[in-house]
Amino acid sequence: MFCRWRVRPTFDLSKTPDSTIIIIHFQCSSSLLFQAGIFFAPYFYRMIPSLKDFLDSKVQQYNQPSFIKDDPICIPHLFSKKQDIEIAAFFAAVFAWGSRTVIINKSRELMKLMDMAPYDFCTTHQPQDLKNLLHFKHRTFNTTDLLYFIEFLKHHYGQNSSLETAFTRWGTNMEDMLTGFHHYFFSLEDVPARTKKHIATPQKKSNCKRLNMFMRWMVRKDNAGVDFGIWNHLQPYQLICPVDLHVARVAKRFNLLHRKQTDWNAALELTAYLQQLDPLDPVKYDFALFGLGVIEKYH
Repeated sequence: MFCRWRVRPTFDLSKTPDSTIIIIHFQCSSSLLFQAGIFFAPYFYRMIPSLKDFLDSKVQQYNQPSFIKDDPICIPHLFSKKQDIEIAAFFAAVFAWGSRTVIINKSRELMKLMDMAPYDFCTTHQPQDLKNLLHFKHRTFNTTDLLYFIEFLKHHYGQNSSLETAFTRWGTNMEDMLTGFHHYFFSLEDVPARTKKHIATPQKKSNCKRLNMFMRWMVRKDNAGVDFGIWNHLQPYQLICPVDLHVARVAKRFNLLHRKQTDWNAALELTAYLQQLDPLDPVKYDFALFGLGVIEKYH
């Protein structure tokens, strides 16, 4: 009479995004089993829920309208006009470092200073209208930076109906688009040197987290009601996952990311892995990684 368990994992979770299967071999003497009146097959198979299933469940959990109110994306959700959404989203994304509550409050403050009509304000303001902005500040973003941003937006919308063309004119992959946007954004005369730190570029190896988040908001299309999907010349599969320290920590915990530096190459590495999970919409997993890292404090 004997009874023995033997467990053998058939996949290494660190090497595959697919299901991890543990096969349990169970062997006992047939006489013992039949005496108990129970029949056991010689092999038992147990499927542990895959990493993809787990992350999909987290996407579903956080990609919900209830997510909006506590996230900077609530700022563009104050508007219905396409250009207002773009400008509100752009500022909210640029301000997105530090406390989410502070980001939301400062973004909302700026929208109120623009009379809750950011497109009209940026494109038709008079010099005296700018006086209301002279005391605005968010962390290292000050009035000098704000006035240049408004000047750029006035310049761009004077020739274009959407901010989308500020990116798409420079290429078809995100690295070229973000690099081109950086050069274009700072192509006006008398650019304040201090303002350049507020727009990242892959050319300087930045992970461009805030711009990638802004692009996600504008490009991703689904029925959840969080991301806007108002840009039609870019597709979700072209996006790069926003990476900050929280997302990187969770990604490394699940062996989705191995690069030590949280830079542009790290964003590419993580996105390449997420493309294996969903080739058409890899950046939807930003909801899962962000939710686990920031909201659930997952370690």
